[in-house]
Amino acid sequence: MEQRILLVDDETGILDMLETILSKEGFRSIERAETGQRALQLVEALEPQLIVLDVMLPDMSGLELCMELRKKTEAPVLFLTAKTSDYDKLVGFAMGGDDYITKPFNALEVVARIKAQLKRWRMCSGQGRPKTLEFADFCINTESCEVIRNGQPLEMTALEYSLLLFFAEHPNRIFTAAQLYENVWGQLNMGDDKTVVMHISKIRKKIEPDAQVPKYIKNIRGLGYKFIPHKQGETGQ
Repeated sequence: MEQRILLVDDETGILDMLETILSKEGFRSIERAETGQRALQLVEALEPQLIVLDVMLPDMSGLELCMELRKKTEAPVLFLTAKTSDYDKLVGFAMGGDDYITKPFNALEVVARIKAQLKRWRMCSGQGRPKTLEFADFCINTESCEVIRNGQPLEMTALEYSLLLFFAEHPNRIFTAAQLYENVWGQLNMGDDKTVVMHISKIRKKIEPDAQVPKYIKNIRGLGYKFIPHKQGETGQ
């Protein structure tokens, strides 16, 4: 596999374990950093396709580092942390994280999540899809993997893009949070619906004329979420 992966953690044992098991799974391009500053240097030089990031680093918070990384790359970020509260997870997603695993963790689970993230990253190529999906307030370019609004590309993580694209390609269908997690994250839902809710909230803020009264991604009470494909010239919610 040619995917470039960056591991960021100040615990050498964790880096060794992850690097060993990823190598056994066929990954060859693996870099590691034990500080936030070193991670920033490697991101510019390596241009990784996925980053595994510890929340606690010696020179800066992993959350702060994630915000800096988002200025340089849209590659998926998978947080590793000992913090387990819903608030901590929501903060991680708000800072630009794509997935979240708490310590202690099963290394095989981390590898499975890494593979799921990379699969979604590759799917952003848009092969076999229409070049553009056009709606009243934005369009999705599946060749460049960009969401365009008012002539300008929106800043979106790979996971946000994948979730929006999934909605757009399955209009007027209701999906539960568990179904979205399984189809977009590529894993069975482990009961963390807040992950899906947070990402939908972030997408709404970027594509909806009024995120408080969404017209594209609708919450169908007691059932799930549905994407309404409003076109140019249409009115109403």
